[in-house]
Amino acid sequence: MATQINPCSSSSTTFSPSSLNQKAFSSAKFFNFSRKSSPSRWVFKIHSRISPKNQFELKSSNGSPLNAISLHGGAAEKPLAKELVSPPEQSESNLSVTVVGASGDLAKKKIFPALFALFYEDCLPQNFTIFGYARTKMTDEELREMISGTLTCRIDKRENCGDKMEKFLERCFYQSGQYNSEEHFAELDIKLKQKEGGKVSNRLFYLSIPPDIFVDVARCASVRASSKNGWTRVIVEKPFGRDSESSGELTRSLKKYLAEDQIFRIDHYLGKELVENLSVLRFSNLVFEPLWSRNYIRNVQFIFSEDFGTEGRGGYFDNYGIIRDIMQNHLLQILALFAMETPVTLDAEDVRNEKVKVLRSMRRLNLEDVIVGQYKGHSKGAKTYAGYTDDPTVPNDSLTPTFAAAALFIDNARWDGVPFLMKAGKALNTRRAEIRVQFRHVPGNLYKRNFGMDLDKATNELVLRVQPDEAIYLKINNKIPGLGMRFDRSDLNLLYSARYPKEIPDAYERLLLDAIEGERRLFIRSDELDAAWAIFTPLLKELEAKKISPELYPYGSRGPVGAHYLAAKYDVRWGDLAGDD
Repeated sequence: MATQINPCSSSSTTFSPSSLNQKAFSSAKFFNFSRKSSPSRWVFKIHSRISPKNQFELKSSNGSPLNAISLHGGAAEKPLAKELVSPPEQSESNLSVTVVGASGDLAKKKIFPALFALFYEDCLPQNFTIFGYARTKMTDEELREMISGTLTCRIDKRENCGDKMEKFLERCFYQSGQYNSEEHFAELDIKLKQKEGGKVSNRLFYLSIPPDIFVDVARCASVRASSKNGWTRVIVEKPFGRDSESSGELTRSLKKYLAEDQIFRIDHYLGKELVENLSVLRFSNLVFEPLWSRNYIRNVQFIFSEDFGTEGRGGYFDNYGIIRDIMQNHLLQILALFAMETPVTLDAEDVRNEKVKVLRSMRRLNLEDVIVGQYKGHSKGAKTYAGYTDDPTVPNDSLTPTFAAAALFIDNARWDGVPFLMKAGKALNTRRAEIRVQFRHVPGNLYKRNFGMDLDKATNELVLRVQPDEAIYLKINNKIPGLGMRFDRSDLNLLYSARYPKEIPDAYERLLLDAIEGERRLFIRSDELDAAWAIFTPLLKELEAKKISPELYPYGSRGPVGAHYLAAKYDVRWGDLAGDD
């Protein structure tokens, strides 16, 4: 029988009645591989982080019930005593979320909609207030009008949508002020206290602003608008510096006003459903964990591509480039989660400790293991696509890469010699983000004659598609029905849209909920950030010092040819180019 789950309180793994053989579930098997008699088909059963069939799942990322005291085991197995779970003062506390930079695109398109989604799912406390703070002059009503057009209700939960929006907007207010003005933050503090009504005050500040004013806001908020009787937390958006030195300086400056446990460095990719499911897939399925090493894995690929250029943000992007924007944070964070050893518990510090060990074991990137590219203008039919340097906000002689491919290595016992290939680019032929695990060839394969000279066609591959159309599928070799011996490469496929029809929460919803609950597992610790920059900083400095010209590639193509040579150097073929997905 499926576990019934409150949307904001659940255990880490659940199954709908139709998703798991009852007998297998009751005997707690890790996996089941069986053949259905009619119609003829193979069924491969694994544990996966899923949403229940009849209820939508949204919870703290370590799987603990959100109203329970955190245990070192990462999950509350039994209900705690009522006086411990719900202390008398809890009902008298107030949550105040201040979105700094409220007039910006990120706030309008992501943060306010995510807060509304949490409200709609009853994941926010009874007493909460949301403030927008920015330099733009605006009234409360103008703020509500601005964000109301971006709020949507879940596709499967349209009932009372208008009423919910109205109640949410009634909790939204606005304060105009300068980002470096303690006086203006003191005015914000007065308004917050008025809304809190003398209750215990818990305050969350979301810094949706450029990084050069992070410290000013942290100073003003800490000195003038922090809670006097509850907690104060600050969410910081990337980029966290441009290199090791600037990142270290930013961390030191923030720590003048905030303790490390008050700083929540957000990387929204860590909140995506398939990234969250990566640990569940590996650590709760016996079929995968023994294979998760150099003995069976030939290479691992982390692929990110967008089918559009830098439209509208060329000036910002030119200061960072694709390596800083995507590879050093999003893809490297996913790599660390993929490659880490089993943590002692799901406690945030245990998980982050293992990620840091991976990052510290990685070789620093060399220039010969990297390819950089930049998209150029291209015409397709009657439509013309502008090149990167055609953007009026980008210098004509810019060498900033819009594409990069790299081969990384982890020098430890589990992964010694296994190439981890990263590829990220803009203005490519498709939009996707995925992890591809290519396994080794079968030793002494009895059927190698059936595959001809290309043994790569016989290679098993596990694919986790992060976006779009979230899916997990395993490529296996299979005999085509008939009298002959013809082989086919087939997929054991878990397509989320077909298996779980409920709408998947946006990554910002999960991460905001975690920050409110004080769950830090999906946020980046300062030493983790230092280790990540240590891998990429020497390469970035060399690229800029030597003024390496990026290889040009047409808008809408598969990227620079050099990326294929880089993969071939390590006897690897990019999995997204096989054409059989």
